[in-house]
Amino acid sequence: MLELHDLRKTFVPAGPGLLRWRRSSQAAADVKKTLAIDGVDLEVKEGELFTLLGPSGCGKTTTLRCVAGLETPDTGEIRVAGSVLFSRGRGADVNVSASRRGLGMVFQSYAIWPHMTVFENAAFPLRVLPRGQRPPKAEIEQRVLRVLNTIELDSMAGRKATKLSGGQQQRLALARAIVIQPPLLLLDEPLSNLDARLRESLRLELKRLQHELGITSIYVTHDQVEAMAISTRIAVMSGGQIMQLGRPHEIYTTPANRFVAEFIGKSNIFSVTVRSVREDATVELETPLGPMIIKGKEAHDLKPGDERLLAIRPESITVEDDRPVRELNCYRGTVIERSYLGDSVEYLVGLSQRELIVRTPATTLYPDDAKVTITVDPLAPALVSQ
Repeated sequence: MLELHDLRKTFVPAGPGLLRWRRSSQAAADVKKTLAIDGVDLEVKEGELFTLLGPSGCGKTTTLRCVAGLETPDTGEIRVAGSVLFSRGRGADVNVSASRRGLGMVFQSYAIWPHMTVFENAAFPLRVLPRGQRPPKAEIEQRVLRVLNTIELDSMAGRKATKLSGGQQQRLALARAIVIQPPLLLLDEPLSNLDARLRESLRLELKRLQHELGITSIYVTHDQVEAMAISTRIAVMSGGQIMQLGRPHEIYTTPANRFVAEFIGKSNIFSVTVRSVREDATVELETPLGPMIIKGKEAHDLKPGDERLLAIRPESITVEDDRPVRELNCYRGTVIERSYLGDSVEYLVGLSQRELIVRTPATTLYPDDAKVTITVDPLAPALVSQ
């Protein structure tokens, strides 16, 4: 459905006198540019809810705006449903204007018309179509009411947009984007202005609507929980590049590098050395905690002496009463502090050379300074690159 090939975009930083400087090509060349998108390649399949995830400044919103036609890339190619919307540096240049791309977009600020009713806001994209493409009045009414019914705003069709709650305004912005029946829906952090509880309920509703309507969607967010909850696939971005692309479970359990392991959830990360690799894909490691075994983590690519980073999720470590340790992956430590989270407890456990974050069900509580034994599940840790 959507294909991006070697997409690149730079920005010239603003500053006093910069517009005057730009009149000189030599002076403009001397200005240090910021690389916002650095050779992004990806393909979004039809019907997916695909998320661009990353911290502020990673290039995710710029990528979305390039697809929408609101930013112009320096080079690369953008295709939607086989049609080239943008191409530069790959032969003949193409740049279809944003108004002719036919894509739906929901902005972070919603951008609904305050002087219009709910119905008029939703109908606006259809009413401003060129005369030859504009549906008849009866069809516009039918399509708008059908969309408002889908997002449960049909009973408010005559209400002024200013009389809606934040969640209702977000749904209205979504209605306006999908009423044109776009081949691709672009969502730029549409829930970030809502409170936590409303954001959680609306993201489930958004996932349901996307599934029912079958609209291929690109969703931009910095919220890892949001991305994990709604996405078919996720592209984790940093520095204008895609660090990892995959399904939520794949990205969480097998992060490709340190950035992904630290950005998605929490991880205990430290350097390890491979001691041996067995035929059954069991790898024995030398770690700051002591000897450890892990299983099924790309063992065929490892050999004794290799140095790697090991990422261990807090929930893959169990905590028990202090006892003598006679097996691998078990270590004795001391509870430094704990945080009660309701359904779970997070401990900071000090060992001989490391401190580990451990998360367990809130069935047993260990006080600070308690002596404990921790066990690492050999199937859970992941070897990652820098």
